[in-house]
Amino acid sequence: MSAIGPKRTYACLNVPHSNRYHSHVRASGDAMRRREFIGSLGGVAAWPLAARAQQPERMRRIGVLMGQAADDPQGKARVAAFLQGLQILGWTDGRNVRIDIRWSPGNPDDMRRNAAELIALAPDVILGSGSPAVGPLLQATRTVPVVFAAVIDPVGAGFVESLARPGGNATGFTNFEYGTSVKWLELLKQIAPSITRVAVIRDPAIAAGIGQLGAIQAVMSSFGVELNPVNVRDATEIESSVAAFARSPNGGLIVTGSGLAFVHRNLLVTLAARHKLPAVYFERFFVTGGGLISYGADLVDQFRQAAGYVDRILKGEKPADLPVQVPTKYELAINLKTAKSLGLTVPPSLLASANDVIE
Repeated sequence: MSAIGPKRTYACLNVPHSNRYHSHVRASGDAMRRREFIGSLGGVAAWPLAARAQQPERMRRIGVLMGQAADDPQGKARVAAFLQGLQILGWTDGRNVRIDIRWSPGNPDDMRRNAAELIALAPDVILGSGSPAVGPLLQATRTVPVVFAAVIDPVGAGFVESLARPGGNATGFTNFEYGTSVKWLELLKQIAPSITRVAVIRDPAIAAGIGQLGAIQAVMSSFGVELNPVNVRDATEIESSVAAFARSPNGGLIVTGSGLAFVHRNLLVTLAARHKLPAVYFERFFVTGGGLISYGADLVDQFRQAAGYVDRILKGEKPADLPVQVPTKYELAINLKTAKSLGLTVPPSLLASANDVIE
């Protein structure tokens, strides 16, 4: 063996000695081109990912149908609570969501038109305030998700199949069960024991109006009172009916929950004061506005909670799978100034159980 080591042979490669260098260069060049090609593919694959990361978040759309005028303080408070709830959950109007609001103060034709306008905007979900708003929405669509608040009897109204399993495109939050109506009569007799006649202000056009009156009728004999239903369709009818009822002594009022009672709340409080009629209402804002006593859920907070259901729907859940929520807490409010003007002494036990006493 020579000092320089064994002689190399390339016979197995079948490449002439003179072409060995050129073959090596070609092989090296091919490998380099392959690496460059694979690298370029990696860049192409990575580019869409980077582009997607830089794209803005998709704008979602929420419709809101309210049963009050745009300048109504209570309506504004409810919408503000809803928007606040959305913001806490990461939804900001103009950034990642567009919110379209329509106001329809007690006019069924306006409500139907506004419901159709909102649906035509192709929203991802609509918030409906009260039965007068939810009814037209569900008549116009069975596909767009609807979250409702301040609805008294969604099952009786046909909005959902049941509270636990709504089954359709609507779910939300209910004000109270019909048993609450009995509590109103009990409170009226506690604060004004001499009452023997009760005018029940109700909306006869909705299932809740019938149900609330029926619950009170079922127990009226045990409280020693007779009932006089009063429709709440328009201001003229309310004023004339209450005036006629007040001509006889020992009368009182129960204002049951409805969108129209909400719209006419100032008139109802004024008529009770004018005719010296003790009255029980379904929400606190009647009492802060001069009414005698109220018992009901905090509906402003309910609109804040409704934002949670809207958030869940925007993230992919279906209304049919979200159970209707019922209030877990009721609030009792008493206006002592109004009680004094009516010559009433509020029992200490009633004052002790009140959440809010207005002096």
